[in-house]
Amino acid sequence: MRRLRFNGTGSGGGGCPSIHEDLDTGEVIVHGPPLTDPDDLAQLQHLDKGEVAIVVPRNTLVDFGPRDEQPRLINADDEFDALFRTFKHTAWRLETRRRYASDEQTPEWAQFTRGQRIDWDYDDAWCKGVREATAEGRRFKRVRLVDSPATPGQLYLRSNAARNCAVGEDIRNLSRARAEELRLPAEDFWLFDSRLVARLLFDEDDNLTGAELITEPAAVNRYCQARDAAWHYAVPYAQFEIDGT
Repeated sequence: MRRLRFNGTGSGGGGCPSIHEDLDTGEVIVHGPPLTDPDDLAQLQHLDKGEVAIVVPRNTLVDFGPRDEQPRLINADDEFDALFRTFKHTAWRLETRRRYASDEQTPEWAQFTRGQRIDWDYDDAWCKGVREATAEGRRFKRVRLVDSPATPGQLYLRSNAARNCAVGEDIRNLSRARAEELRLPAEDFWLFDSRLVARLLFDEDDNLTGAELITEPAAVNRYCQARDAAWHYAVPYAQFEIDGT
């Protein structure tokens, strides 16, 4: 049996014509209304017995047909930070990892591990940037995966969510088991304006090393589908029950 991935459809309601891709062979499967007029069929070359001609809008092929476009790598500092200054309407994040080394290098993490009340900084560069963006009508949204039981890093981010939401973000949680049922991507990524994906790259010690920028339409569409599924099933962080709290 083939392992098929749905790339997308240009149809609004019926879902046809559509394009799928075979994950193993790279072959493309297209379905849509058949071409039946005898005069039209007579103009086709190399239409063999048993083959069926179908009609597909040009934009469906352009938007969802696979291409060999190579992602561009950027560093974890200025190039990555610039993405948050230039997006137009929405920056959306799926956080899938069990720990982030950068969190563990902060004074807030030290307070968390000692069981103290965390003294969050509401005026650091990130908070200022979120407040400015949301004042302009732009939005920051995240879905964070949580294990059962939750890892220390995930429990820390539960506390962090209160701070980030206070300055304008919308953060929700989703169990890892549910994410696996939904076949969500395993990687961390930001999706900007539904047109650009920054797939985050980490080393073996969970340090962020950079990002892979993806703009190929069919690939971006798959991340948009993952976003829609994750956001639909995720729960606002304050209502999500975490094992280990």
